[in-house]
Amino acid sequence: MKTLLKELGIKTLNSGVYAGHWINKPDGDTIVSINPYNETEIAAVLSASKKDYEKVVSNSLEVFSKWRMYPAPKRGEIMRQISLEFRKHKKALGTLISLETGKILAEGEGEVQEMIDIADFAVGLSRQLCGFTMHSEREKHRMYEQWHPLGAIGVITAFNFPGAVWAWNAMIAAVCGDTIIWKPSAKVPLTAIAVQNIINPVLEKNGFAGVMNLIIGGGETIGEYLIHDKRIPLISATGSFVMGRRVGSVVGERLGRTILELGGNNAAIIMDDANIDLTVRAVVFGAVGTAGQRCTTTRRLVVQENILEQLTNKIKKAYASIKIGNPLEKGILMGPLIDKQAVDNMMIALEKIKNQGGSIIYGGSRLKNKKGYFVEPALVLAKKEMPILQEETFAPILYLIAFRDIKEAIEVHNNVPQGLSSAMFTKSLINAETFLSHEGSDCGIANINIGTSGAEIGGAFGGEKDTGGGREAGSDAWKAYMRRQTTTINFSNKMPLAQGIKFGD
Repeated sequence: MKTLLKELGIKTLNSGVYAGHWINKPDGDTIVSINPYNETEIAAVLSASKKDYEKVVSNSLEVFSKWRMYPAPKRGEIMRQISLEFRKHKKALGTLISLETGKILAEGEGEVQEMIDIADFAVGLSRQLCGFTMHSEREKHRMYEQWHPLGAIGVITAFNFPGAVWAWNAMIAAVCGDTIIWKPSAKVPLTAIAVQNIINPVLEKNGFAGVMNLIIGGGETIGEYLIHDKRIPLISATGSFVMGRRVGSVVGERLGRTILELGGNNAAIIMDDANIDLTVRAVVFGAVGTAGQRCTTTRRLVVQENILEQLTNKIKKAYASIKIGNPLEKGILMGPLIDKQAVDNMMIALEKIKNQGGSIIYGGSRLKNKKGYFVEPALVLAKKEMPILQEETFAPILYLIAFRDIKEAIEVHNNVPQGLSSAMFTKSLINAETFLSHEGSDCGIANINIGTSGAEIGGAFGGEKDTGGGREAGSDAWKAYMRRQTTTINFSNKMPLAQGIKFGD
């Protein structure tokens, strides 16, 4: 482990503040990163104070004035260089992500691949920040729209994807000409420091140290500073609904912008004509991947009643074969939850399930024979009226709910406050198109014959309702990081008014 940490620049005690340079001794509290596999300390981080926060913001604003004038394709070239650095450190960074979050190594390295992919996407995007041209109703006038960089933006990320979600925001925002202030989750500070160490030499070599900055601290301190700061025009925040409501209300009050990626209570509808073997593979990964700690985790399985028993038996058999243990070991499919609180929350949810009439038909126990925050994934036969189905428990609990016809299935599917990801498994074109139509899924993501997890970076990622409504990553999500300007040029010697208005002579 020492070799790994050394490669990524991780020390026993680290600075958690970068403002164009590392601030050696930030004035905030010490944060300890704990390995959720064995509950041991990995390393410690000195977090930021209010004084350190001001240094980061001041530096970001100063660098922005220069960075926004650097041509977008040249900004894209710097993203290409960053992509190469991520490739060089993929194994080490992926291992650190697994070590710090508890997700299995394949998922840790997969997360770094996402970072590589979005950096590559940003390279192409750097030549496609396009506006429209429009015909003017006035003679010898030209109209068009253009997009300008927004400013120094705040990016608040959660523990479960400590690198990828930052990259979705940072790579796109940087190509758009913005500078970035990153506040990662205090549960996984080392990944953020490692990422900062990887990108710093590239930015420094190109004369733009401080385009991407880091400020580690608690949500009640650094997070509050960020969301209240009128100098920060956009806050992109990933986390719980409670956190998102706080961010949205505070930033909205000052008329700032937000991108909110909040909870998901994702469901997959399984029709009786579905390919069962394909369905089981997708469902198991969707429900158990990252130990159920993805915002796109499959939490509800809405199953046509005549195949419920068959599908349940197959999922139970698949669950019984899942190897739980050290996420860095080959063959392990599920690691620990992030911390004790996550385990406690799962146990509380399982008690609620029993009290509300649900039946736990597989798993759900703490694994007390293992040190670390280990649980068994749980399967629950649920009734659609159970109040807990309205909640997102960030743990591997999968509810199975029976339905009669597609109309009932969609009603059950949509009857939750959240609206992130959704799926249907069917061979019927009619079923599939109904699910994807206006009367179908009300989520930001809707899939056919693939699970709710595993979104590609080419599409815009995000959800509706209590999920927040924001979009990140691909498609035209870049527009959130820029300001639109409509421009009209008069190249005549006259001053005609729009709508044919006559004013004076």
